[in-house]
Amino acid sequence: MSNKELLTSSYDFHLPNELIATHPASPRDHAKLLVYNRKTDTITHAHFYDLEKFLPQECALIFNDTKVIKARLYGKKQSGGKIELLINRALNANDINVYIRGKVKPSTEILFDANLKAIIKELNADGSRIVNFYHNEKLLRFEDLLPIIDIIGHIPLPPYINREDNDEDSTQYQSVFAQQEGAVAAPTASLHFTQEQHQRVCKNYKHAYVTLHVGSGTFKPVETDIITEHPMHSEYYNISKDAKELLDSNTPVLAVGTTSTRTIEFYARNKNKTKGEANLFLHPNNKPLKVEHLLTNFHLPKSTLLMLVASFVGLEKTQELYAEAIKEKYRFYSYGDAMLIL
Repeated sequence: MSNKELLTSSYDFHLPNELIATHPASPRDHAKLLVYNRKTDTITHAHFYDLEKFLPQECALIFNDTKVIKARLYGKKQSGGKIELLINRALNANDINVYIRGKVKPSTEILFDANLKAIIKELNADGSRIVNFYHNEKLLRFEDLLPIIDIIGHIPLPPYINREDNDEDSTQYQSVFAQQEGAVAAPTASLHFTQEQHQRVCKNYKHAYVTLHVGSGTFKPVETDIITEHPMHSEYYNISKDAKELLDSNTPVLAVGTTSTRTIEFYARNKNKTKGEANLFLHPNNKPLKVEHLLTNFHLPKSTLLMLVASFVGLEKTQELYAEAIKEKYRFYSYGDAMLIL
């Protein structure tokens, strides 16, 4: 492997602004699909509704059934100063890790609609904060907070979408098979499936679900010069019984998205753990052990997700595929088009 594959600068590229998707394809399955076959070293341009034409006969699809919560909250301090709070993840029943736009110190109270308030417990060195939420002065467990923020919160669209969320986002920034509440970002390869296509694929192929609650760290660019020095964020995961059976078998696996990939590969390295915290960083120096095929979107420059793609096809081929996608005007990022690596 060349040293180039370990340099963060190798994963930079210029993306014309107009290729950043700010709204989803409609219908969902009308997104474009770039198919790269490693055996024949060929690229095919198609649409997502063509997916089944390309799926290998003998493979099991693993989906991430996490559900995006309305994690962005707007409130104010008792002094009247406005605050924007983004829930990142639950640390335990009561302590929630959040990001806050606005100055706060420990014990600061932030007031929201519906008699909800947050009290700052701790300031972390990485810029995040630990808070407790109260409703009518009663300390809330994370699962009791969810129905409240579902009413007063906002879908946490990624920063590069650069617009306020709307009603459409409540359904569109969510997969049709989302079940387990807890993510603050969508597993975006999943967003292309319509209900019909998902049912059809599940009828014709072995499949199972894992859960990985995607955190906001997924958007964080790698800031170290050498990619292996990047401190990888961790996220809660759970491997269902059906998924464990499939992953313990010899069936070739197609991971729907980078989040499913990270979950499967974390499990492949920690066979005795079906749930907990996953912090696996896949890159050309740490290749997949279990996932044979990858369905994914097009990712941010210098992101761990782009490096994950390179763990499947190498840096040079990743650069080539992305250059081709830009030339063919594919739409990028969360609401963008898809790529299938066979």
